[in-house]
Amino acid sequence: MSAALVSVNVGAVRTVRHDGQDVVTGIFKEPVTGRVALRGVNLAGDDQGDRSVHGGPDRAVYAYSTEDYAWWTHELGRELAPGTFGENLTTSGIDVNGALVGERWRIGSAVVQVTTPRFPCYKLAMKMGEPTFVRRFGAALRAGTYLSVVEEGELGSGDAIEVVHRPAHRLTIGEMTKIYLFERSRLAELLVPELPEEWMQWVNEHKA
Repeated sequence: MSAALVSVNVGAVRTVRHDGQDVVTGIFKEPVTGRVALRGVNLAGDDQGDRSVHGGPDRAVYAYSTEDYAWWTHELGRELAPGTFGENLTTSGIDVNGALVGERWRIGSAVVQVTTPRFPCYKLAMKMGEPTFVRRFGAALRAGTYLSVVEEGELGSGDAIEVVHRPAHRLTIGEMTKIYLFERSRLAELLVPELPEEWMQWVNEHKA
């Protein structure tokens, strides 16, 4: 099966009530039709609530796959619509967790680069209506991947996803997820040339 973009999902920042407090979040994403511009650090019409942990050059867009959605549908016993996990790009036919850090994809007229897994905050648990969901999400090792923008362009539902570059190392998004969450003694293995600079600094400060 060829890799393709199933859905493009965007959402503005909104304030919701959670546990008696107002929470500002951009996790609520909805599919949009037509061509969507990818410029700078955002898809047109999209925003993030807390740029310290979401968004920015290394986290411009977030991709999650229909294959992982199928696993969660079975696990949770309910159907999940594209955008449920707060992803901008819902993909099919490409293993986002098996992608190499630094791998590049052409989607429409844009080129994006795989950067890091997504480690969600409590807002995903809030959206899923399950207080322990963040821990459950991590344990599943189905993190999805953040992407940076290499070449700006436009993309839309149905576009092919073409892998145009793979680095020489073997560090995948899935392996990075496992090392960060459960095998910190292996942190030095994350130091591949394509690792984002802020992660380089963090790993060098924390590795054995």
